[in-house]
Amino acid sequence: MELFNNPFRPGAGQPPPFLAGREGEIEEFEKLLDQNPILKNVIITGLRGVGKTVLLEKLKPIAIEKGWFWTGTDLSESAGLSEQNLSIRILADISALVSSFTIKDEDRRKIGFALSSEVNDVNVNLSYEILFNIYRATPGLEADKLKRVLETVWDVVKTKVKGIILAYDEAQILKDKAVDKEYPLSLLLEVIQFMQKKEIPYLLVLTGLPTLYPNLIEARTYAERMFQVMTLDKLPKDKCKEAILEPINKEGCPVRIAADGVEQIINLSDGYPYFIQFLCKEVYDIILQQIKVGNEDPIVFASEIIKKLDADFYSGRFSRVTDRQRDLLSIIAQLPNAKEEFTSKEINAKSKELNNLFSPAYINSLLLKYIDFGLVYKNKHGKYSFAVPLLSDYINRTQKNNID
Repeated sequence: MELFNNPFRPGAGQPPPFLAGREGEIEEFEKLLDQNPILKNVIITGLRGVGKTVLLEKLKPIAIEKGWFWTGTDLSESAGLSEQNLSIRILADISALVSSFTIKDEDRRKIGFALSSEVNDVNVNLSYEILFNIYRATPGLEADKLKRVLETVWDVVKTKVKGIILAYDEAQILKDKAVDKEYPLSLLLEVIQFMQKKEIPYLLVLTGLPTLYPNLIEARTYAERMFQVMTLDKLPKDKCKEAILEPINKEGCPVRIAADGVEQIINLSDGYPYFIQFLCKEVYDIILQQIKVGNEDPIVFASEIIKKLDADFYSGRFSRVTDRQRDLLSIIAQLPNAKEEFTSKEINAKSKELNNLFSPAYINSLLLKYIDFGLVYKNKHGKYSFAVPLLSDYINRTQKNNID
């Protein structure tokens, strides 16, 4: 039997061997690349495990092929702490992109930026140091400084590219902080809108959890008109089959998954791309090892794979939750609409039904804690949903195991 590596990749942000079911989003993005001027930016949102980061990485080479510059990174908590931190994050990303370009002496003087006396070259590379010095020398607020830098960068590269894409993953961490008088999210929206009003083609692409879009609207009401939202959901059945079968329908692949096995993977994953990759990887490894020892009729026990999924994907997310907080999560998980949207009123009614009473005030305070933990989010209609796919199933399994 020839070596054929397991093609399935359940790691965070790892590109799958076959990207199924995202053709519509890719086509939509390609149309947005042809905007002139830019009227709409892009938000890619959805629960964890639906493939936001994977899609973002898929879009990058498409944009580059169409003549765009692309830069960005995963946003960290520190990047969103202040307006200056976010500005420096953008400067660092931009400098990596344009450091091979030079700024002429005459242009340098136009923007009022002087080099040190030790530098004699009339042209200097657009390094991070140069960009930061332009930023620091510009009078005004942080937004004014960042605008000047981005305008300067565009003046240098505009004959070479169609536009510049700023792409940031995990963008739900960006929030304005009125208490600290820091407004990094408002700064980002203001700067991008300023560029686009001047018909300078900066295109903003943000990916994040469902809290991202409400954060944007809260920061600036006009944000609703700035973005085209791509909400990623679980895959339909036919696309699930493609994701499962395409990677192994290759010459030399020793593993085959029977039709009933495919159906079971679809049911267990509920169509979520990460779970498809996880289950298929485990099934592939189990079948391959049984084939190697001469078992012509391999057997896979789904219950054992689910236990591994619980340990790998869910248990870490539950580590910060106290016993009392788990009690309320157990109540929520038993709601008939636990996999969709639910209200605090419905949770309160269910707690009374189960004789596990929580006061309405306590329910609301715990919901806020769950939001901080990344377990729950609140949508624009004021209802709540689990932020992790199939979390209610996991909670119910855990509860049943505790009872058993």
